[in-house]
This record gives sequence, C-alpha cells and structure tokens, in this order.
Amino acid sequence: MRIPPGRPRWSRRKRRTIALGLLTLAMPLIALTYAAAHAAWYGGLVVLIEVFYHPLPYGAAVLVLIVLAILIGIRSRMTRTLLLVPFLGCTLLASPLALLSFGSMPLKTAERPAPGRSDRSLVIHEGAAMIDPLWWVSVDAGSGLAARRWPVGYFNGDAPDNALTSAQWDGPDRIKLTTQGGQVFVVALDPETGRPERQVQAG
Repeated sequence: MRIPPGRPRWSRRKRRTIALGLLTLAMPLIALTYAAAHAAWYGGLVVLIEVFYHPLPYGAAVLVLIVLAILIGIRSRMTRTLLLVPFLGCTLLASPLALLSFGSMPLKTAERPAPGRSDRSLVIHEGAAMIDPLWWVSVDAGSGLAARRWPVGYFNGDAPDNALTSAQWDGPDRIKLTTQGGQVFVVALDPETGRPERQVQAG
C-alpha cells in the first residue's frame, strides 16, 4: 500500500518506542564509560578499563544516539530545535577540552611480571599533555576477568627532574620508581590483593 504524501511513515507510538530504545542504548554506554574512568584512576577491573576507557569514541556514539532519539521521537520542528541547538552548542564548546584531555590516550609501553608471581604485573602507560611527557604506573593483580588494576604512580615530565626513568620490582610485593632527578619511591603492595599502600606523584 502506497503511503500518501505528507503522511508519517511511523505512528507516534512507534517513534517513541524507537527513541526510547536509542536512549536505552546510550545510558549503559555512559555508565560503563564513567565506571571505566573511575576504575582507571582509583582501581578496578582490568577488562572494564581496557574495553570501555575510550571516552572519545564512546562519547561520539552517545551523542549520535541522543540526536537520533530526538529527531525520531519528536515530530515538532520547533521542539527539536529547542532541544538540539543548546545540546549541540554545549557539545561544540566542550569538544576542544575533550580533544585536549582524551585526544591522545595513554599507550601501554611495558608490562613486567612480578618475580615469583605469575598473577601480578607492573604496567606502564605513556602519554602526553601537549608537549609534556606523562607516565602512569599501575599493578595488575589476579587473572582472567577478575584481574584488577591498581594505580601506583603518576609522573609529569614538564620539569625534566620529574620524568620517570625506572620502574622495577623490588621483590614480589614492592615496587621501586626512580625519576630523572634521582627521587626514589618505594611502594609496598598488599601480599594478598596487590593493592598499593599509597599512590605517589612527581610533577
């Protein structure tokens, strides 16, 4: 049956159902990305961090889903405009900050198993803030889906003395971190969980 010109293809109920479905897809993405960021900074499941700690692509996906939900779910052009203009305007204003913060995500550059322990690894990520080199040191403890990542140290090479030059095991439950300026940090780990007793920072 041919649909007469000007007649909507979808009923109001169907449009709302599709829009709600799109928003339903967006909400878990927001929650998982937030949870992954929290885990990356404060400790959490390795699989959660590695799969969902990618703010730019997941943020773009959420943006597309929300825009589609508005376009499909709302027929009134005026209402669409009133919702989309401020939403997209805020997105454009926040984009430069997002690109500066997440445009160059840290890359894993080293993973060193603990001596005598196959369930524990020292992990180093490197990144940059504009031209300043950055290092993140963490410990992965456990195995499989239950493995957890614990942050140990953060180093900002804006001042060369704060650059990380060495990150090594000093036994199965101790990590030794050294900066270019000769500052040495020794961090003990919980023998059972691998959680560091403290987090250190230089720069």
